[in-house]
Amino acid sequence: MLKRFFILCSGADADVLADCSGGEQNKYVGIGATVFFTAIMAFIAASYALYTVFDNYITAAFFGLIWGFLIFNLDRFIVSTIKKKDSFMDELLQASPRIILAIIIAIVISKPLELKIFEKEIDRVLLEQKNEFTLANKEQIATQYTPAITTLDSNISTLKEEVSTKETEVNNLYETYIAEAEGKKGTEIIGKGPVYKEKREKHDAALGELTELKKTNAEKIALLEHKKNELTIAYNNQVSTSQPIIDNFDGLMARVNALGKLQWLPSLFIFLLFLAIETSPIFAKLLSSKGEYDFKSEDIENEVKTWVAQKESQRKVVLEADHTINDKVYGDLTEEEELYAYKKKIAREMMKKQQDAFYKRQTGIL
Repeated sequence: MLKRFFILCSGADADVLADCSGGEQNKYVGIGATVFFTAIMAFIAASYALYTVFDNYITAAFFGLIWGFLIFNLDRFIVSTIKKKDSFMDELLQASPRIILAIIIAIVISKPLELKIFEKEIDRVLLEQKNEFTLANKEQIATQYTPAITTLDSNISTLKEEVSTKETEVNNLYETYIAEAEGKKGTEIIGKGPVYKEKREKHDAALGELTELKKTNAEKIALLEHKKNELTIAYNNQVSTSQPIIDNFDGLMARVNALGKLQWLPSLFIFLLFLAIETSPIFAKLLSSKGEYDFKSEDIENEVKTWVAQKESQRKVVLEADHTINDKVYGDLTEEEELYAYKKKIAREMMKKQQDAFYKRQTGIL
């Protein structure tokens, strides 16, 4: 049963092959097995590739099965239509479209399996790319908020500097009236005289201004800090919103591009392997010698060609004979007086009807 199945896969005529030797049958069993397992590999590769796209096992398996049947039918058709000829170059030229197609299919089949084989290395490359994208994304978003935050920080620093400057002024006034009371500066008279009181009043006034300035600037700083926090929250929200897009950057195209950043030699060997698998049914048929099945198929084909050519030749002879007979029959008819008189009568009646119709039409116009 398995033998019959592989013969079916080879596209050979089972009835013709049944009359051939065991060795000839085994040759086509091998060709059929190659076609079958090539389709299996195509199904596995296509299913994995589609899984990376749909992320669903059932969908990937369904479309992968369709792809496997497509490759199976294509290989079976090509192998069955390659006819053994006396020249290998003629056979190779006959199979060249399929070989070109095999290269394309080998690329399509090998890439998904390369993605699976080098999955860990690809994940590392994708992680590096995601980190780069994350930093670039934060920098890009920061350009929208940094100028405003910098302006707020500058205003806050200005308000704090105003308070600090006022505090320095108050401290200097404090040291001045204390030094006046101790007689170290100013009048250098120990005691709290009129000058002391004047300097004390100036200090107290500045201290009141400082207190009011601290209160006013604190409110302004609080408002600016609130705006700064709002901008920071908006920045963090935008970063959080865009981060899932970067985290999901692991689709089929991203993985193919990441695979391209790895060393090319392992990928080349995998591609050559699948190219050999994909073209193996073709080369198996090309490299096989012309055997008993080929001679019998050619004999049946020639028999049909001969029979068709014979029928076509007979039809030509019959047609020529029919033309000759028709020419003679119509030649004899032209000499019969009865046929001449009848046709003359009909022609006379036709001309009368035409003349009557012309007369009626002209009368109507007038």
